[in-house]
Amino acid sequence: MIEIIQAGIDALAGYLSEHVLTCLIPAFFIAGAIAAFVSKQSILKYFGAQAKKYVSYSIASVSGAILAVCSCTVLPLFAGIYKRGAGIGPATAFLYSGPAINVLAIVLTARILGWQMGAARALAAVGIAIVIGLIMAAVFRKHDLDTQSNPAFQTPESDDHEKRWPALTVFIALVAILVIATTGISWMVKFPVIYVLTILIAILLIFYHGREEVKEWGNQTWFLTKRIFPVLMAGVFLVGIIGGIAAQFVDAPAEEAVGVLIKDYIGGNSLTSCFTASVIGAVLYMPTLLEVPIVNDLFGFGSGIMGAGPALALLLAGPSLSLPNMVVIARVMGLKKAGVYILLVVAISTLVGYLYGGIA
Repeated sequence: MIEIIQAGIDALAGYLSEHVLTCLIPAFFIAGAIAAFVSKQSILKYFGAQAKKYVSYSIASVSGAILAVCSCTVLPLFAGIYKRGAGIGPATAFLYSGPAINVLAIVLTARILGWQMGAARALAAVGIAIVIGLIMAAVFRKHDLDTQSNPAFQTPESDDHEKRWPALTVFIALVAILVIATTGISWMVKFPVIYVLTILIAILLIFYHGREEVKEWGNQTWFLTKRIFPVLMAGVFLVGIIGGIAAQFVDAPAEEAVGVLIKDYIGGNSLTSCFTASVIGAVLYMPTLLEVPIVNDLFGFGSGIMGAGPALALLLAGPSLSLPNMVVIARVMGLKKAGVYILLVVAISTLVGYLYGGIA
């Protein structure tokens, strides 16, 4: 029992020491800035069935970077735009991309699993969102025709919040701090650069942003931190506990034990292993960011047990689906539409993971 608890403590301690200061804290500030300075309505208003496809799908496919939500917290937003008359294509593209490419998850993926995996996840998620949306629009074309003819159809109100260059500069400076903090260069070099960037941000906030905007940024950063960080820490501890339990049955360290147990199913880069990983991701509920330590530690990607293809397949399917998520989607869209959407997520995630595994 002591060994099992110790495995959980070790996993949590390692995570805190390696990723919180240089990765999570800057990422939370970036997510808070996006939430405070970019209006959600300015994105959602372009999701209507009559909107130009290149506009609606482009916005829907990258909306996750703005919203930073998980598979369950995206559902009220999806239900809202779907019920208000959004085209089924842009709506389902938004439903997928919302949890799939939130900025925190992509940053953490690149930090822990490597920049190749982080880049592959981001690019694949955007592409998958568009493909799923286009297929759903083609299969359920009647839905959009009925929506357009419905007199109750409404588009979201226009948003007159202007995007000013100081906000963009603040965002770029925050990203620069994150990138510099996570590099391997000496802190003798890092610290002065980060200090200068911090001063630049302070000047921009003082002279170009009102008190309420700055306060909103702080509120959004704190909201995301208190909502995500405790769950993430509990999840990392639980991942360590599960590894400690598995280590009682195989001759392997706790951080590798689960991966060793199921390596025959997810150890290679075969189509079967990628499909298995996609199904596992689709069934499990994983709070935002927890999919990264699950892939790295629980399933053994970090120790070389889990293949790159199955790892990406799980990262693509997992954040966007879970059993509770599927139930709600079926209630919002109906069983037929939900079934097609779920099959598309699993199938395309499997295929993309398999292709990535072949070249990684």
